[in-house]
Amino acid sequence: MQFFKTPSIDFANKRKMAYTISAALFVLGLVFLALHGGPNLGIDFKGGTEIVVKFQDKVDISELRSVLTGASLGNASVRRFGSSDEYQIYVEQQKEGSAEEVALQVRGILDAGLTGKAYDVRQIETVGPKIGEELRSAMVMAILVALLLILIYVSVRFEFIFAMGAIAALFHDVLITFGIFSIVNYEISIKEIAAFLTIVGYSLNDTIVVYDRIRENLKSMRNETLPVIINMSINQVLSRTVVTSVTTFVVVLTLFLFGGEVIKGFAFAMLIGVVVGTYSSIFVASSLVLEWQMRHGGKRSLKMSKKKK
Repeated sequence: MQFFKTPSIDFANKRKMAYTISAALFVLGLVFLALHGGPNLGIDFKGGTEIVVKFQDKVDISELRSVLTGASLGNASVRRFGSSDEYQIYVEQQKEGSAEEVALQVRGILDAGLTGKAYDVRQIETVGPKIGEELRSAMVMAILVALLLILIYVSVRFEFIFAMGAIAALFHDVLITFGIFSIVNYEISIKEIAAFLTIVGYSLNDTIVVYDRIRENLKSMRNETLPVIINMSINQVLSRTVVTSVTTFVVVLTLFLFGGEVIKGFAFAMLIGVVVGTYSSIFVASSLVLEWQMRHGGKRSLKMSKKKK
């Protein structure tokens, strides 16, 4: 299915503009990361106790924060969770006391500070510091192993320089998504890490489609230069890429709008990832291959161009 005929966009000559856009997003993400004092890690990575409470009467969030700040709970924070009368209270890791004891302490503080305001405790979740540290290590290892396997796969199926272009594009996607999370100060938990890995798979699939068309055209367009071949290849798969991305974006947008607070972070990461992944497949992965090859032999140094169709 095609919504438009095969275009003739000169992507090769637009690669420097793409580099500028990517660099600007990187810098913006780093600035906000520094302003926020680092990433906004969820309980999965920093440990502590989270309690979700739902009030029967309207309670202002500033009032709730004031009550908790005056208590001996250390670094406690409050944010809205779901409906307007539902809040998530985070209490930093306590040296002593179980999650139930921390929850009882919070309930006592709420009862004393918000007299007459009825509420229900909907959820209690606790993570110890050791588990949080193990999850952080496992997260880094999962991403590194995934990228290593991708590097091997693309090197075998195409060529090493194509694999490096794909890996660079995947780093680009994850870092920009991470940067946008820093800009909006969204919390990063296990669900968001799962979204980042999903973005890696989604973006790689788009990149492989483009690479596969480049490989076919290298064999059939032997008299053309590498920039012409890359431009032709991207234009030939552009309709398929746009249709797939728009379809995925609509589904993920539905999750973001109507999926509830629990899945909102995952859906937001996927929204950004679909857009950035599509952009990198078109403007980044192939452009990096072209940039390298134009400095090291062009089309002639690619083994794929010498194989018969």
